[in-house]
Amino acid sequence: MHFPFLFVSTGTERKMKVSFKMNLLLELLGFLLLSEMLFCIAQGNVHYYDFVLKESNFTRLCSTKSMLTVDDSFPGPMIRAHKGDTVYVNVYNQGRYGVTIHWHGIKQPRNPWFDGPEYITQCPISPGTNFTYQVLLSSEEGTVWWHAHSDWTRSSVHGAFVILPAEGTTYPFPKPDGEQVIVFASWYKEDVETLMDEALRSGGLTTLSDAYTINGQPGDFYDCSNETTYRMSVDYGKTYLLRIVNSIMNTDMFVAIADHNLTVVGWDGSYIKPLEVSYIMITPGQTMDVLVTANQSPSYYYMLASPYFDGQADDFDKSITSAIFQYNGNYTPPSIPVYPRNIPGFYDVGAASFYTTKLRSLASPEHPVDVPLNVTTRMFITVSIGMMRCPNDSCSGPDGNRLASSLNNISFANPKLDILEAYYRHISGYYDTNFPDKPPHLFNFTSEDLLTDNVTISDQGTRVKVLNYNETVEITFQGTNVMNSGENHPMHLHGFRFYVVGTGVGNFDNVTDPLTYNLVDPPEANTVPIPKDGWATIRFVASNPGVWFMHCHFDRHMSWGMDTAFIVRNGNTEESTILPPPAYMPPCETDSLYGPRQSMFQKEE
Repeated sequence: MHFPFLFVSTGTERKMKVSFKMNLLLELLGFLLLSEMLFCIAQGNVHYYDFVLKESNFTRLCSTKSMLTVDDSFPGPMIRAHKGDTVYVNVYNQGRYGVTIHWHGIKQPRNPWFDGPEYITQCPISPGTNFTYQVLLSSEEGTVWWHAHSDWTRSSVHGAFVILPAEGTTYPFPKPDGEQVIVFASWYKEDVETLMDEALRSGGLTTLSDAYTINGQPGDFYDCSNETTYRMSVDYGKTYLLRIVNSIMNTDMFVAIADHNLTVVGWDGSYIKPLEVSYIMITPGQTMDVLVTANQSPSYYYMLASPYFDGQADDFDKSITSAIFQYNGNYTPPSIPVYPRNIPGFYDVGAASFYTTKLRSLASPEHPVDVPLNVTTRMFITVSIGMMRCPNDSCSGPDGNRLASSLNNISFANPKLDILEAYYRHISGYYDTNFPDKPPHLFNFTSEDLLTDNVTISDQGTRVKVLNYNETVEITFQGTNVMNSGENHPMHLHGFRFYVVGTGVGNFDNVTDPLTYNLVDPPEANTVPIPKDGWATIRFVASNPGVWFMHCHFDRHMSWGMDTAFIVRNGNTEESTILPPPAYMPPCETDSLYGPRQSMFQKEE
């Protein structure tokens, strides 16, 4: 019998070392009770990791700051496993405030207890304590990732999660000669939690990042940075698999390598038909698997990640991060690396939409699609930036109000007890099951002159949508231009992978637009961009019982309330029933940032 929670490591995988500690007793009892069940669940190999969360010093942009990281690394350690494996990660919180970890893009079948979003499936892991996550891999294959899911801690607490093909199988493309994880992130000179605290308390705009990074380094175009620019060494004639993760907080990115074509073969942990492009557009939360062949004259070539923004407010970090795609061999290095000539500009809406509409599932016998055709539940969800009233016009948003965001005019409020525990133990008073299937008012969602009035003011609440097991769900997300604030929104759904069957610009037409749906080989994803003043439609089968979060992956929008959750009821068999909870879950005694005080976006009782 394995006890994955009884070992000490530095965050790299290694053999288990048993050390009986009293503060792990509850976890031991829980896993003893569930050992037989877990043995049956684990279809592949079992892996063990330790994550030690603590403050670490980093120097970037000519100054040094302390920030929360895993194992003193930015980005954090990579997890590597095969399709169908089981991974245990023991998180030791040696930081200053509570934290949770989410396994982004991993469905966790019947296992919501370890999904990670705070106040949805658990409460934060308090400082000085630990909690072991059980991560069940199922159909995912390719690159996904993990990150903190409490306040804005994911800015520095994140890393790649590489899921290799199942033992005895291989990639659906020629095996590359090498591979490299590429992680994009945001860099703030100041403490991110302090910045978030100030913005949410005042109700005004959030502070922009000071830089973007590639594998932890800002690159040549920032002060005090060109000596540490990330370099990827390559051999002429070889093909490399880039495992790309966008962990940037609030900005979509265009990505290109000078003079090199990119072949996209994977998106969000599933394969797609190979798509050869000169650039990609990737939103926060998304991952992509990209092949690149080193077939140019040996030299130095810039890899750039440049922001894409389609909103009116123009409030984004307008800097560009760089790495160097560097050939090995004997040649005279250039004084300046070759610069990409075809990377789109900051505001190139056409380039972004052209790229995203080209993605198609592989739809092969080895990697088939199963697009739901008989829809039983249809939802039409407006995605909006708006406001909430402040007493005496005392906030820093427009007209003294608080900036807010919403889904169907509901701005989500965190409860004081996580929704999963309240649901599982039949504890009332912490959430309502009346999240609407459509907005309360129908209007011209993409009008250029929308004002914030009684039609578009957000209503705060902890409202969820309840689904029966195996319901077939179709959601159309409609972007709005309320307050002239329309922009792209990357919507992420926990617990599922869905098919993106359609997308378009303008107001969704429920008669003509469904005629354009791709029901043959739509891409399968966990995060979908909703275009500015446009729409996107997804479909999935509610075959994963539990409580599952859905939110915009721009963290400022998530913090403002662009969230909801689905409760998927149990089916009629043991195989369609939520797994029992572990004996120990982090108690809901404090929240992640404010200690015993309540966040302004927590629900009042």
